[in-house]
Amino acid sequence: MRYLAPAILALSVFSVTMLPGCAVSRDQSSVGSYIDDAAITTAVKARFAEDKTVAATSISVETLNGTVLLSGFAKNATEKMNAEKLAHGVKGVKAVKNEIVLGK
Repeated sequence: MRYLAPAILALSVFSVTMLPGCAVSRDQSSVGSYIDDAAITTAVKARFAEDKTVAATSISVETLNGTVLLSGFAKNATEKMNAEKLAHGVKGVKAVKNEIVLGK
């Protein structure tokens, strides 16, 4: 019991110093590239919403330095392929990583 308070204090200090290492690093070179990525993500999501062959609510879109990451679920291979084609068609997209899983 005598060493409980110092042990908790040491654990707290250790946790606080290690916590920043768990933060996600977007590695963006500038605010401009972050804004460009946000615009690309919005445009891809808008295309999904307009297209009847893609379930926009089942597919997540993230963009980093012009590379679009698609994830989530597609009903079939055609929907997965259409999502990738739509993403490639957005201005500013450099590459598309399609990690959509079939089956929902």
